[in-house]
Amino acid sequence: MPETLQFEMRGRVALLTFDRPERNNALTPAMRDHYFDLLDQCRDDPAVRAVVLTGAGKSFSVGADVQSLKSSGQHTIDRIRQPGRPVHYSLAFPKPLIAAINGACAGVSLVHALCCDIRFAAAGAKLTTAFARRGLIAEYGISWLLPRLVGQSKALDLLLSARVVLAEEAERIGLVNATFPREELLDAALAYADDLAENCSPASLAAIKRQVYGDYTRSLDEASALALEEMVGSFQRPDVKEGAASFIERRKPEFPPYPPPTSEGS
Repeated sequence: MPETLQFEMRGRVALLTFDRPERNNALTPAMRDHYFDLLDQCRDDPAVRAVVLTGAGKSFSVGADVQSLKSSGQHTIDRIRQPGRPVHYSLAFPKPLIAAINGACAGVSLVHALCCDIRFAAAGAKLTTAFARRGLIAEYGISWLLPRLVGQSKALDLLLSARVVLAEEAERIGLVNATFPREELLDAALAYADDLAENCSPASLAAIKRQVYGDYTRSLDEASALALEEMVGSFQRPDVKEGAASFIERRKPEFPPYPPPTSEGS
């Protein structure tokens, strides 16, 4: 079976590419599992400090392979209910995850993009929730994610109409962070990821992600109390001293990797 997700290292940034261009990178359960396996690999590898996710060819990914929807019987229902890592699994990934949406992005693939921390899109790229026009519902937690990104009213518009949104509108409403000419998109995403890898503390980035995603369901008092705990923890790591020293000495910081290497037998 040919590989449908490619992995390569660009310095300290891992580049993951949906690689099924002849089907516009339509996702299969095997592709989803491979993606999560690669995220686990990146999570555990101290050499990886950030990840960029993109698609091969003209599309990011057009969603689930519709061939599997044509026979929506008990087998499909059993597959949906089968326990495993949920689509939002990547929200627990402790390193920066940047989506470079190079083309069409629809359905469950849009959910995967929304579960990235930062989204850059190619000018003119088409995004759609798609679900209502396939007889489906707001799948895989998008009804929780989307209102938090664009607000309830805009989320309902995008979900109820399932209309196509171009990258430029997506940027205006906060669905993506920035748009770039298609030929510049991947370089821009890699440059952003490389800046985080070179200049930001991996332990700080992991803590900030825990705070931001965890605070979705916390009160301000709870978030402030947990931030105090995270701050105390940060002063017990070498990163704070290195951050201060590099600033004073006007040099690049040399932060330890995350996860930190463990000694033999420890």
